[in-house]
Amino acid sequence: MASSETTPLLQQDTPTPQIIPDEEATDARRGTFSRNLGAIDGFALLISIVIGSGIFSSPGPVDANVPSPGAALLIWLLGGVLAWTGALTMAELGTAFPGEGGIQPYLSHIYGEVFGYMAAWSWIVATMPATLAILSIVFVESIYSSLGVNEAYPPLTHKLLSLLVLVVVTTLNSISTKTSTRLSSFFVAVKLFTILLLIVAGLVAVFVFVGGGRDLGGGDWHSHNWFSPRDTVLPDGSRFDWAKVTTWESLGFYSTALYGALWAYSGWDKANYVAAELRNPRKQLPLSINTAIPTIILCYVAANAVYYILLPWKVVSTTDAAAVTAVTHFLGKGVAYFATVLICLVIAGSALGNSFVAGRMTVAAANKNWIPHVLGTVGQIGTLKVSKASDAGPVGVDEALDKGESPINALLLNTVLSAIYILLGNMRILLTLNGLAEYAFFFLTVLGAIILRFREPNLNRPVKPFILIPVLFAVISGFVVVRGAFFAPVQAGILLGIWLIGAVFYYVRLWVLVRAESARRRE
Repeated sequence: MASSETTPLLQQDTPTPQIIPDEEATDARRGTFSRNLGAIDGFALLISIVIGSGIFSSPGPVDANVPSPGAALLIWLLGGVLAWTGALTMAELGTAFPGEGGIQPYLSHIYGEVFGYMAAWSWIVATMPATLAILSIVFVESIYSSLGVNEAYPPLTHKLLSLLVLVVVTTLNSISTKTSTRLSSFFVAVKLFTILLLIVAGLVAVFVFVGGGRDLGGGDWHSHNWFSPRDTVLPDGSRFDWAKVTTWESLGFYSTALYGALWAYSGWDKANYVAAELRNPRKQLPLSINTAIPTIILCYVAANAVYYILLPWKVVSTTDAAAVTAVTHFLGKGVAYFATVLICLVIAGSALGNSFVAGRMTVAAANKNWIPHVLGTVGQIGTLKVSKASDAGPVGVDEALDKGESPINALLLNTVLSAIYILLGNMRILLTLNGLAEYAFFFLTVLGAIILRFREPNLNRPVKPFILIPVLFAVISGFVVVRGAFFAPVQAGILLGIWLIGAVFYYVRLWVLVRAESARRRE
């Protein structure tokens, strides 16, 4: 698989946008991929990119931070709207700049190279390791949930098993990156099949009860108001009284809940990768986005409604494996084991894909001289060569990656960082850290798209959504990032520390490069 489809960093230089006729623009932006896909293919690609493990694991963290099930469903709807507006804006940027890429080249063009570098640093050191840590934790928690074990504070054994999952994923990607990409279609089918089973289970419970039969669900769904505040049961068993919460505090809880939902919508920013293969991006890309994202929203809202039908409401907020818990409650442990296998396959697929992307991102950053060169090698463990590809230069590295060679050093770095997050955090803390890290730069990117509308009005934009679309994303995401940071000061402080280290590293690197260039000229 060509690397640009999976990672936003594999564009070697920030392109200078040119104003060219539409016919020429199509050829100029043809990039690595053949343009042979239609709107239906774009729809399917976006579905496969976005729908992942989040819908099976995030409902608990979302429910724990809202006063009612109805409010939780609105959070899922708001998260979908945010993803929708963001995807359309990313499509504008992705089709306005030649070649493939992601937010790093956009930020570099709009604000300067340091912003592109900081986005890359944040993704490599914070976002991707936190993502892999969450997936490893959820994999283990799903298995324990199927066995009826839901620990408020999982013991060390859970963390050690999560580390084992992480090591297995890294090993598989180190052996062959092609293996994980070849499994992608299988994992897509599994995740869609699992969501369908959940929705069918919920419909069966509703129809049986309405038809005069017994309640096969949790009971609360037909005996309580979905929008009335109730005491939330926290994972440690304590109760939280929403009547005592101020409006400002409520906004903090809602921001945290939204991060949980946004985790499930992760991948919407990859719309521009879909554009690289569409025959007519101007028409087909907006059509793909405007059908795929609403479909995903519908699936997510429906699946969460099913959780509230199948489970007692006090249970939803306490679990980090909502789907497994719901199936266990509805059909018993026997069927729950089968559902657990399906869900663990989905999580494993997501972990393999994210580990694959993390390695590519690190290699690309090393090729830009943003991080040490040894992290951009393939076929090496440290400086020890384990394949002939390790002798390749910068161009050869990309060729070797496409032939299935593994960036082992990059994968090891990501594994070490992910392991630290697993040992020091838990899923709910990491969800907030991940959300803050991602949406701080998403906010800057979309704000930059608005700035470009005025700074470069004549820039050719094959996709140009109405200006209120990026404005809506900027307003909501900006508020969520700021309020979320105040509400979660520990995660915000860790992230600021990571960014500060990155900034110091960037300017020290510049200083060293300038001195080296000066010395070369004197010679």
